[in-house]
Amino acid sequence: MRDYDANTAAYLADRTAAHIHILYWFKAKNRTTGAVETLGLWTGDDHQDFTIGGDVRTYYGAGTVAGTETLTYETGLSVRTHRIPFKGLKPEIEQLLKGYDPRLAPVEMHRVFYDPDTAQQIAPPTRIFTGSIDAAPVTVPAKGGTVKVEVAVVGAARSLTIPLSLKKSDEVQKLRGGDRFRRYIDVSGQTDVWWGETRASTSPPPAPVTTVPER
Repeated sequence: MRDYDANTAAYLADRTAAHIHILYWFKAKNRTTGAVETLGLWTGDDHQDFTIGGDVRTYYGAGTVAGTETLTYETGLSVRTHRIPFKGLKPEIEQLLKGYDPRLAPVEMHRVFYDPDTAQQIAPPTRIFTGSIDAAPVTVPAKGGTVKVEVAVVGAARSLTIPLSLKKSDEVQKLRGGDRFRRYIDVSGQTDVWWGETRASTSPPPAPVTTVPER
């Protein structure tokens, strides 16, 4: 069961109309500079600053986020995918998908409650999800249609599905910025190695020779 602060608990116990917004915080690498940058989006109508963890974050709205799915919480190692639909390819979305490298970029989701009568924030945003981007397909419609963008994010359980390093080849590693750590993996364990004056060899030692004296 989730714990709420006193203001939020009283607000939910009142059973009045709930006014809720979802905040999305992305952290991705800039394709041009290589620096890690952040981008905030939310379901609100305009840009707004929120204080989260002592830091002030700017979240862009203006109808960018089309909606949000209901999060499902469960114990276990199941990898659930949560989809975030966006309204067209707006500048903020274009920056996330084209200006940044969204592959496996960390994602945080927060929920914030508002008083429906005063439109005032009830309490600081509460984190409800931590994960990473799994896919970000862009569907280009026929002439006159609207571009469809949907970012799929997965939870931390996804990290448990990463294959063992034993299955990574040199060709795959070279795609990671020219990493040549596995350059000699094909001959590993088959090459004699010299350590100081002692020669280490993977080949088996010669069989002992037994000499039989002549009579």
